[in-house]
Amino acid sequence: MAKLLYSGLFKKYNLSNPKKQHYPLICSSLNIKTVVFNHNRYSYTDIPKPNFDEYRRKSNKDPCKLAASNADERKVISYLSSAVLGATLLYGTKACTLHYLNFLSPTRVVMAEAQSLIKTSEIPIGKILTVKWRGRPVFIYHRPQSIIDQERAVDVSSLIDPETDNERVKRPEWLVVVGICTHLGCVPIPNAGLIPGGFFCPCHGSHFDASGRIRKGPAPTNLEVPEYAFIENNDLLIG
Repeated sequence: MAKLLYSGLFKKYNLSNPKKQHYPLICSSLNIKTVVFNHNRYSYTDIPKPNFDEYRRKSNKDPCKLAASNADERKVISYLSSAVLGATLLYGTKACTLHYLNFLSPTRVVMAEAQSLIKTSEIPIGKILTVKWRGRPVFIYHRPQSIIDQERAVDVSSLIDPETDNERVKRPEWLVVVGICTHLGCVPIPNAGLIPGGFFCPCHGSHFDASGRIRKGPAPTNLEVPEYAFIENNDLLIG
């Protein structure tokens, strides 16, 4: 029955002929609504063509002009853009590198303590001045002649860490040593111990002489001699 119905509808509206106009068809008897659209067009010519002129350079918009005629101009623009970008990247890299180096560099407090200037004229003979250098105590001993003769007369072969007095001082009357015991890092006491004018560490009983050399106790080496130099007016510069 459905076959007969559809064949009758096609004959009635002549739907088999594509050249004739197709109209909507409503089959109310079967409660079926069917809409047949016009399919006479086989191509769509009203679709607008894409236009990319806004993305093209002005020198390339003319269709009658060869692209090779303005190649030099385009190269200059490309090279200039690359140069500007490269300079920007170099500047950014430099800024980041300097920021990283400044972050790793010592603080101003540490830089200020990198060198210490001491006026030797303010230290009387026989006195020991203790200064702070790079967070460590430094003993500056203005030795009298009797102490100098005492230390030069020591038999170096009998020492735990053999060093002559001349090897440890730049001027006989001045002894400059780091005031940290080489055993466990305690601070010795100046002008104390078994040796006259020497240093004594009360923590474990290490005795150092007036040249900073270990004479008795568990300390394995002599007191460290820091870098120092005498400058104008006989001032002492440590570091």
